Amino acid sequence: MLNAHHLQASFADQPPILDDVSLSLAPGEWVGLNGDSGAGKSTLGKLLAGHLMPQAGYVQVDGAALPARGLRPVQWLPQSPELAVNPRWRVKRILEEAWTPPYALRDAFGIEPGWLNRYPQALSGGELQRVNVLRALVPGVRYLVADEISSMLDPLTQLALWQALRQVAEARGLGVLVISHDEALLKRLCTRRLRLSEGRLHGAQSATAKAPQATSR
Repeated sequence: MLNAHHLQASFADQPPILDDVSLSLAPGEWVGLNGDSGAGKSTLGKLLAGHLMPQAGYVQVDGAALPARGLRPVQWLPQSPELAVNPRWRVKRILEEAWTPPYALRDAFGIEPGWLNRYPQALSGGELQRVNVLRALVPGVRYLVADEISSMLDPLTQLALWQALRQVAEARGLGVLVISHDEALLKRLCTRRLRLSEGRLHGAQSATAKAPQATSR
């Protein structure tokens, strides 16, 4: 179980962007999170993955603190994949930084062999996002925070990405927090939906998740 307990986060002298936020995510569960721009959704995602430290509160996986080094059991996938990769590395090195994804998974995520010798800036945002998501699926990862990962994709590519990710998550029992402004997408993917507003989480809506489908843009 991934648990966040009474998290508080603020920047400089501003009021807290997160104020006493608690959240649980079970293995295999898909939870949706939406909210207005600037509400703190990405900040919460970074806290859950250990990229930021809260001013108060703590995050645990199976009752233990997030590890300070080594493999992160919670992976945060940002909206802008170029921020998560080394621009001086070729795509092959980026993809295989922590593991060597099997070719069947590369095909499922639409990774073209011709991309591997290129640098990240030679790929489109959608192509690089697929590389970034597959790279994060290292054996030993337990939870994913998918932060607007399909917002830059066309409907068919979006569908393929979510279908591939769903297949891996179901096979491994991964818990997934899906952050998105697209409420229709959250309704299709997630069995529980939350909204972040004024620094706090509101309402746990239950839904029957369906197989991912392409959305119009």
